[in-house]
Amino acid sequence: MPDHARILIIDDDEDIQDLLFAALDDEGFIVDVAGDGSRGLQLIQSNEYDLVVLDINLPGLNGYALCRELRDHLHVSVPILMLTLRSSVDERVEGLNAGADDYVCKPFEISELIARIRALLRRGRPVVGHILRVDDLELDLERKQATRGGQPVHLSPIHLKLLATLMRDSPNLVSRETLATQIWGDEPPDSDALRAHIHTLRAAIDKPFERALLQTVPKLGYRLG
Repeated sequence: MPDHARILIIDDDEDIQDLLFAALDDEGFIVDVAGDGSRGLQLIQSNEYDLVVLDINLPGLNGYALCRELRDHLHVSVPILMLTLRSSVDERVEGLNAGADDYVCKPFEISELIARIRALLRRGRPVVGHILRVDDLELDLERKQATRGGQPVHLSPIHLKLLATLMRDSPNLVSRETLATQIWGDEPPDSDALRAHIHTLRAAIDKPFERALLQTVPKLGYRLG
């Protein structure tokens, strides 16, 4: 889960806004608030959020429409927790089909809501379609092609596997053991082999560019973002 995660609350109920802002701020999150779908969309397009808490019954652009816009047209992969008075199975399914990652009905216990938020943050960003994105780095899982800033990045099958694992969990830490298992299964070679592959991957995705995305966390693993 990212440190000091930034969360956007999109809800037109000022009491809910105040409740969520105070609770999430107490938990150490950075919190922004929007009172309608259009303003929420503007904030998402101009800022980098780790999670969005989205009400369905919004004036103008409602939660379903906003969620579909983010997923289907803008290809934004930020985790979305839908928050609503609606509780029927059909309505929950509609929210999830629109692209939400989880669903909480009002009234809610703030402790449960925070637990669900933390669980979504631990998962990292979901895959939208077959494209993974971190910053200006993209990986097309179907074509097995990577680009950064629109420029092709040529990677071997092993490096594509490494990159996909790191991108799926971005910006979370991925342990050396997890990466080794993704490549070699239950019989990984010595640690120098993984280190060599990471070195080659870093040279491909970071060296030609101004900002480095692949970070080493000594003795623990690696993170991307």
